[in-house]
Amino acid sequence: MSEQVEIMKVEGLDEPKRGQLAELLIYVVADGASVGFLAPLSRDEALDYWDHVLGPDVLLWAAAINGKVVGTVQLHLAMKANGAHRAEVAKLMVHPGYRKKGIGRRLMERVERAALEERRSLLILDTREGDPSNLLYQSLGYRAVGRIPGYARSSDGRLGATVFYYKQL
Repeated sequence: MSEQVEIMKVEGLDEPKRGQLAELLIYVVADGASVGFLAPLSRDEALDYWDHVLGPDVLLWAAAINGKVVGTVQLHLAMKANGAHRAEVAKLMVHPGYRKKGIGRRLMERVERAALEERRSLLILDTREGDPSNLLYQSLGYRAVGRIPGYARSSDGRLGATVFYYKQL
């Protein structure tokens, strides 16, 4: 990859970063990503989402190239006493124009290191069946444990299955 990718932990949102994150979310949803939203996603909806992401149980990283946010991933820490060893990987997103460059893999590697730093030994995640993300997760050692048909609606109205994965660190 000729462009330098910087992976940074996001601990607060200034206006420029907030706007870039909103644009990223709008682009990935428009491209068909199954991240909880349906296209068309308005800028106000995207901004509102990012305004409520960060918290003591949610850690966020962004990938940037030349200062522009091109990807994100979240780690949702289980806060219950019986789940203090686990976390959920959520909302791995890479801008459609920057895919197939190793950015998703680098974000996943960073979130796994963070999970270990947070003393988490079990990661879980889910993704739509058939999406390219399945291949990424499998290549990183995540094991599929099941699928639920009709789990999430796509922008075209179809219901798609989701696959659940885990990885022990």
